Amino acid sequence: MQKNSFIDTHAHLGDPAFDSDRDAVIQRAIDAGVKSIINIQCWDKEKGFVGAFDIPLRYPFISLALGVHPHEADFAGDSGHIDFIREAARERKIVAIGETGLDYHYNHSAKKAQRDIFIKHVKAAREASLPLIVHSREADDDTLSILKDEGAGGIGGVMHCFSGDAKIAEELLELGFYLSFTGVITFPKAEETREVLKIIPIERLMIETDCPYLAPVPYRGKRCEPAFVVETAKKMAEVKGLSIGDISRITTLNAETLFGLVKEKEDEAKVAYAIRNSLYLNITNRCTNYCTFCAKFDSYTVKGHYLRLKKEPSTSEVLAAIGPEPEKYEEVVFCGFGEPLIRLDLVKEVGLSLKKRGCRIRIDTDGLANLVHGRNVLPELKFVDCMSVSLNAQDSGTYQKLVKTPFKDKAYPAILWFLKEAKKHITKVVASVVAVPGLDVEACRRVAEEELGVKFRVREHDTVG
Repeated sequence: MQKNSFIDTHAHLGDPAFDSDRDAVIQRAIDAGVKSIINIQCWDKEKGFVGAFDIPLRYPFISLALGVHPHEADFAGDSGHIDFIREAARERKIVAIGETGLDYHYNHSAKKAQRDIFIKHVKAAREASLPLIVHSREADDDTLSILKDEGAGGIGGVMHCFSGDAKIAEELLELGFYLSFTGVITFPKAEETREVLKIIPIERLMIETDCPYLAPVPYRGKRCEPAFVVETAKKMAEVKGLSIGDISRITTLNAETLFGLVKEKEDEAKVAYAIRNSLYLNITNRCTNYCTFCAKFDSYTVKGHYLRLKKEPSTSEVLAAIGPEPEKYEEVVFCGFGEPLIRLDLVKEVGLSLKKRGCRIRIDTDGLANLVHGRNVLPELKFVDCMSVSLNAQDSGTYQKLVKTPFKDKAYPAILWFLKEAKKHITKVVASVVAVPGLDVEACRRVAEEELGVKFRVREHDTVG
C-alpha cells in the first residue's frame, strides 16, 4: 500500500529554535511522510536575508519563500528587501512571495507601514507571476481591500494559518486563494474554525505547521516541527469526513499546483480510485447528456484523482485496476467522469464478478439507460445494491435548461419511469439533485419522496466526490 505523503506549506526552519537539531528535525519530517516543505524566510532587521538559501540548497525537496513579516514593517523601510525578493523571483530561486500581510493584533509596526510594505509585496508578486503567502490577524477588511485593489486575484496565493469566518473565507475563495490550516484545528476550543473548515471545498485547502509555533494536539505546548503536519491532516480528515489518504492526496496536489512544484508523473487516468472507504470505477468519459454544471468542464480531477481516459478500459483491465481485495471497501461504485450504463455489458460483467466476492455495488447514473439501449435494462441489474439516479430538476422544462439532452422531451419522463421501475429490482433507490443556484430543491424532494417513493439526496454545487 502506498504511504501517505504530505506537504508542509508553511514552516520557519531558519528559526533559532531549530539551531541545535535542524537536520534531525528534517529527517523526522521525511520519516513521517513529508515529501516537501515550503520554508518561509522572513527579513530580519539584523541579518536581512542572509542564509536564506542555505536550507533549500542542502535539501532539494525544501522550497523557499521570501517576505517581510508585518511585525518588521517599521524596521524594513527602504532597506532594499523588495529588490532582493524581485531578483530571487527572476532567478526562480523562490516559489512564492511572503509571508506578508497585516497584523493588527500586536501592532509591532504602524498600520500604515504594514500596508505600504504589503502593497509592495503584491506588486512584486504580480511582476514575477508568483503566488502570495499572506498573514492576516485582526485585519481582514484591510487585507482583502489591498488584495482586491492591487489585483492579487490575478496571481493567487494562500491565506496561511486561516482562522477567519465564513464570509472572509468566501471572499478569499472568490479571489482564487487557497486557505491553509495549522494545528489550531486540533485545539479543543477551536470549534468555530473547524465549522468554517467544514464548508470550504477540499480542492482549495492546504495544511501547514507554521513551526516552530502552534504545535497540534498531542504536542501542544512543545516546539512544533514539520513532522507534526500529519496530526493536522488527521483532524482535517475527521472534520471533512474524508480519509487521511484523501487529505494527503488532495492537499499535496493543491500545494504542487499553487507553488509550481514538481508533480509525480501520471501517464494514465485512474480506472479504480478510492475516496473515503469507497472504491470508484471510471469506465468511460462518454455521457448521454451535457450537464451545464458538470465539473469536468473545469477539470478532470476529482478529490486528487485524474480521470480523463485515453481509452476505455476492458473488463479485464477494470478487474486488474480493482486489485485483489475489493471486499475491503464499504462499496464499489460505478461512477467516473461519464455515464457508466453506456457500457452496460461491462458493468454487468464486472458487477457480477464483484458480487460473487461479497462486494456491495452502487451505480450512479443519469437514468436514461433504457432510452440509450432501447429496452428496460433494470432486470439485468438485480446484482446492484443501490441505484443513485440524477433527477436534477422538478419538471421537464427545468431539466432541459440544466441538462442539454439529445432525448429532449422524452428524457425527464424516462427518468421518472426508471426510478419507479428500479424499486422492483434494486433494494435502495435514490434520486439526487445538484443544488445549482435557483433550483427548487424542495420541489425536487417532493417529486422523489412523495410521487416516486424513493430516497432523496442533495449534492453540493461545485463539489464532486
